[in-house]
Amino acid sequence: MTKKSTLLLLSLLLSLSLCAQTASRPRVALVLGGGGAKGAATVGVLKAVEESGVPIDMVVGTSIGSIVGGLYSLGYRSEQIDSMFRSQEWLELFTGSLMGDSIVRTLRGMTAAALSSMPQHGCGKGDQSDSLSFDSLPIPFRCVAVDMLRMREVVLSSGSLAEAMRASMAIPLVFKPVKMGSMRLVDGGVLNNLPVDVARDMGADFVIAVDLTVNKHENGLSGLNALLRPDLKKYGQNCEDADVYINPDLKGYGAQDFMPRKIAEMIAIGEKAGHHAQKDLKKLKKQLAKGKNERKNL
Repeated sequence: MTKKSTLLLLSLLLSLSLCAQTASRPRVALVLGGGGAKGAATVGVLKAVEESGVPIDMVVGTSIGSIVGGLYSLGYRSEQIDSMFRSQEWLELFTGSLMGDSIVRTLRGMTAAALSSMPQHGCGKGDQSDSLSFDSLPIPFRCVAVDMLRMREVVLSSGSLAEAMRASMAIPLVFKPVKMGSMRLVDGGVLNNLPVDVARDMGADFVIAVDLTVNKHENGLSGLNALLRPDLKKYGQNCEDADVYINPDLKGYGAQDFMPRKIAEMIAIGEKAGHHAQKDLKKLKKQLAKGKNERKNL
């Protein structure tokens, strides 16, 4: 047996082992909400999730959560994403172009680099294929966008990963919509800013949700507001349905705060929120070890 064949066999055995371990315990989803620059706090939370040792079996994201989540699904870890958020080149992507073309080129490069190292995706083809299934990523992934022509939610599960992430964060009037077939896709946060329900549809037994919302509209689910903002009802339900709900204190920070100092501060705020959630994360880890999926115990 050649060295290459041996490595492929070892890789296959490892994958089968991981699949077996996953099948023997409840499945955990990581749900990342939208919030523009406030996504920096999500990076801080990810550090705490990694420290807890809780395994992540699927990732779902909206808007900036789709960017962070898509990269995480590819194998990028919190420290790498932290470096990206702090880099001047990365920050300029969100402040120097209102059309978003430079963002999608950068995302294509990042996704292609990661995918080209995965045997199942071939050498150097990256995610240029429209037939890429997001279930084939190291961590299965979904992201949410909205078809502005029909005003309906669209859950993206295949195609170009870079285009899907770009569509999910296409903030109306800031970035141009992404054309996919007959659809014109914009930011998923318009209808579903914390897609816990999408994770449940994927088969998640437990959900860790990172919510970047500051104004939660506690008293806004009645009367005219309920008619004008149907997304608020879904948002409230998704918040309640999360097993580990992490909401960094981002009061005073905005979606457009892509400045180095504020990014650093929000990453630190996210770390603090993640550390406050360690008790729940460790409790979840123990429950997974016992193979229990009784959510009421969390």
